[in-house]
Amino acid sequence: MKKIRLGVNIDHVATVRNARGEKYPSPLKAAILAEKYGADSITIHLREDRRHINDSDLSSINSKLKIPLNLEIASTNEMMKIALKHKPPFVCIVPEKRKEITTEGGLNLNFKKEFLKKIISKLKKNKSRVSLFIEPKQSDIKKAKIFDADCIEIHTGKFCNLVNENKDFKKELNKIKKAVMLGNKIGLEVHAGHGLTYKSAKILSKLKGIRELNIGHFLIGESIFVGISKAIKTFRKILKS
Repeated sequence: MKKIRLGVNIDHVATVRNARGEKYPSPLKAAILAEKYGADSITIHLREDRRHINDSDLSSINSKLKIPLNLEIASTNEMMKIALKHKPPFVCIVPEKRKEITTEGGLNLNFKKEFLKKIISKLKKNKSRVSLFIEPKQSDIKKAKIFDADCIEIHTGKFCNLVNENKDFKKELNKIKKAVMLGNKIGLEVHAGHGLTYKSAKILSKLKGIRELNIGHFLIGESIFVGISKAIKTFRKILKS
């Protein structure tokens, strides 16, 4: 069984900074510390409304990281041009609504699919590996392959909510398991993320075929109490167990 990589999303360091309009806490500092303490990659989501990460953050983090940057973007012309300019190692295309608090569900792969294919093609020619953030649906996984994505990131929000509420999560876990199996079978690298905690990450770490878990909100929140070093090391231990 291959090692599961840990991707650390630092968006909410920027959320805290922007709450007061200050220059601190620094997302760049968070990225460098996460790298130091064991993150395998750093994820940032440059939203159209710049509610947390901004263009300056993207430039500084992308230029100073030694581990890969995973840039999350919406499928728009503006974001495509930004990704083409900065050439991050990974680009994950995600759905985005202005009024949502956080990303709600996976991409609708039937919406503007020709434009989505165009973005994927241009990003790949620009040497970025492209991932699609999707629901654990067999049809969406097959479409991701047809669209020529390199990877998929499975939306784990529903599963994580059930785990957090101590409800029966077996049905959702089985969906994710089948999604991972199909993704691997047809040659897609499979990542997973959204809403993950120590408990839900431990459960998913037992599934064969997931190559990366992307964890942000809980990890940054936990870091307030125990420090980013301990939070990352705890997740590293979970992914190795």
